Amino acid sequence: MDQKIPYDDYQLPVVFLPPYENPPAWIPPQDRINHPDYNNELTQFLPRTIVLKKPPGAQLGFNIRGGKASQLGIFISKVVPDSDAHRAGLQEGDQVLSVNEVDFQDIEHSRAVEILKTAREILMRVRYFPYNYQRQKERTVH
Repeated sequence: MDQKIPYDDYQLPVVFLPPYENPPAWIPPQDRINHPDYNNELTQFLPRTIVLKKPPGAQLGFNIRGGKASQLGIFISKVVPDSDAHRAGLQEGDQVLSVNEVDFQDIEHSRAVEILKTAREILMRVRYFPYNYQRQKERTVH
């Protein structure tokens, strides 16, 4: 019964599928993030909080691009190596969701720069979003 038929003897086009694998056992959603049976690579795209303190006259350690005109949001376009921003975990391609509880998802570029430059302590909510960042780079000069 386990005889294999040569491929050329099949009447119709045939697709050979890999053997069936059982899915992982059910795990409550809150336990999946760190479970080895689940793909946790997507956790890099989850929103995270960055806290920066800026002494008077100091640089932020990062640049932004985009804004309301591009309809894609504000993105981190450059992070200075070994800066506080770099050590805090900011990276190129991070979308700035909010700064000090001000929504940055639909804000003018100039207003975003003003908020970042005048704040002494910055509480940022960001998420890594390389797809829209690439679209942003193609659309804007900021």
